[in-house]
Amino acid sequence: MPPASRRYTAGDLVGLHDESRSLLAVVVAEKGTRLDLKVGFEAKAVQRGVRQLDLLAALPGDQPPPSRLSQPPWGLSQETLQQAAPRPRELAAAWLLLLADPVPLALEDFVDLIGDGGDPIQRAACWLWLQSPQTLFRWRQQQVEARPLVDVRRLRRDARRQQLGEQRRRRWQDALRQRQPIDPQQLDPEQRQQLALLREWAGGDTSRPIPDDLHRALQAAHCPMEASPIRHLLVDLGQWERHHLPSLENTTWAAGFSEELEAEAQRLVALAGTVMPSDERRRDLTGLHTVTIDDEDTRDIDDGLSLEHGADGKPRLWIHIADPGRLVPADSPLDTEARRRASSLYLARGPLPMFPEVLSTGPMSLRMGQRSAALSLWVELADDGAVAGYGLEPSWVQPAYRLSYADADELIELAPPQERYLEEIHALMERRRRWRLARGALNLDQPEGRIRCDDQGAQLEITESSPSRTLVAEAMILAGAVIARHGQEQGLALPYRSQLTAELPPEAELASLPAGPVRHAAIKRCLSRGVLGTSPAPHFSLGLPCYVQATSPIRRYNDLLVQRQLLAHQLGQPVLEEAELGQLLSELEGAIRQGLQIAREDQRHWQQVWFEVQEQHQWPALFLRWLRPQDRLGLVHLPDLAMDLAADCHGDPAPGDALLVRLQQVDSLRDLLRFTAAG
Repeated sequence: MPPASRRYTAGDLVGLHDESRSLLAVVVAEKGTRLDLKVGFEAKAVQRGVRQLDLLAALPGDQPPPSRLSQPPWGLSQETLQQAAPRPRELAAAWLLLLADPVPLALEDFVDLIGDGGDPIQRAACWLWLQSPQTLFRWRQQQVEARPLVDVRRLRRDARRQQLGEQRRRRWQDALRQRQPIDPQQLDPEQRQQLALLREWAGGDTSRPIPDDLHRALQAAHCPMEASPIRHLLVDLGQWERHHLPSLENTTWAAGFSEELEAEAQRLVALAGTVMPSDERRRDLTGLHTVTIDDEDTRDIDDGLSLEHGADGKPRLWIHIADPGRLVPADSPLDTEARRRASSLYLARGPLPMFPEVLSTGPMSLRMGQRSAALSLWVELADDGAVAGYGLEPSWVQPAYRLSYADADELIELAPPQERYLEEIHALMERRRRWRLARGALNLDQPEGRIRCDDQGAQLEITESSPSRTLVAEAMILAGAVIARHGQEQGLALPYRSQLTAELPPEAELASLPAGPVRHAAIKRCLSRGVLGTSPAPHFSLGLPCYVQATSPIRRYNDLLVQRQLLAHQLGQPVLEEAELGQLLSELEGAIRQGLQIAREDQRHWQQVWFEVQEQHQWPALFLRWLRPQDRLGLVHLPDLAMDLAADCHGDPAPGDALLVRLQQVDSLRDLLRFTAAG
């Protein structure tokens, strides 16, 4: 027996008889990226990374393909070739020998090195193996060469990377097919790009095409290439929040406020109690009994009311408007961000504010018991409700009470002797309301149902018209009318809101319709959209010669522009000219439109969520009007829900006809809500 340690040549190995060759043991094992080889007759370690390859891979060049090996003159079956295929240990030993003596071998000599070169079956099997993507040998010019160790290591690493990549691809495709939750960190860059592409499609952006391999994976998952099915898939994968709004994706509201802006907001909070420019010009109105009236969960309070009686006993109404411009100068970083948003968004799950909450609910807000900066407007009304006098000045106010609408309704109704001021304000606003109605203003008040979301899920909230809500709404309209009149008198450019005169249905026709939602729907159908411009113009629905929205500068950037123009004019500072203001309004238009779209989509989504969990699937309704008569799609009003909804209407209903509305389909992830209605 040869010694346990000996260096072999190709001739030595060929010369060994079968019995000796059978004693040769080569142990193959992977050890990191190392390739060590030890050959001996005592089965001592041979540590060699050798990949088991496909023995019948496609053949390159002009060599006969495997399919022809089963044809004459070859006549070899696949099973025969597999049995004759070279074994890893012989190949490893042959590679070591050829590496030590790097002389190219003809195919017959190479087969002799590992078997019987005269056996045509072994020659065919070795030839096929050499054509495969193996890592040990090169086959070129009809000769076999051992690859250098550095090449073997590189190929082995490449093969390992390819194997791992293939495993990740299989896991990714299996996860899609089985709709299993995934960890994006476990995906390779290409798969993360595919995941990002799916999110784009789920959000409605289909500009980038889906690659073929991802398309096949979606087909295996029974997922059509449409936004809503892809949203369903992403929810199953844990990569899409069920209530995420596609229209909110990649917007400034979704991004939140940067750390720098939050830090700036904190700095301004600390400065709020110090003396700021123009503070000395503010009138101290903290002695007035001021109240704020809002929903219970409102935290950014931007208006308050006071009542004062003059020496002649005539009532003077004060409307106080929060002054965020005291802390946030024009064109400062926070002002620029507020301009990008154009308004706060009030969604079912809570507000997305125009300013950081630490400011909007803090020193900007008219908080109970806190001295706050404001722009205060006083108004005296004539007996018929017309404006008899007014004044406007920067001020300090200190609200005594923070009332909810329910609290205010109780005070108006009971009118206790010590708290009669609210009942008096209500009477003044009713006088003013009658004045507007006499000049053509429309009264379209009706209950309104909205879906809000709390810890218990989607909840229906119906807002009923009440004395306090009417009071506040009329006071805010009064403030807008007086400020617009002031701007017109002073030749001041403001963001005036107007509405073209509408031709309403004849009185007899309206009188024939049931009062409330049915009659309101007939009127609304005739109204045009409001117009925003820099010149005063009449507002048809409000019955006013000119109007601005001015009482929510914490929530609406246009209102902040109004306030800045008024204060600058009063202080003798430069104001925006009409062209400059028009340019600013044009810049705000896109953000305002986007915000409205998000708010509508949010409410529609939560309506769908609410209907998904309702046990009741039918409701009484009133037919309002046709939306698309050719499709039998009409608008119906559900009194129990205080909602107007589209429904497939059977028969030929007329406005005011009673219907029974049934829920037919609902799927919040597919943005699907469908009703049918019949008499």
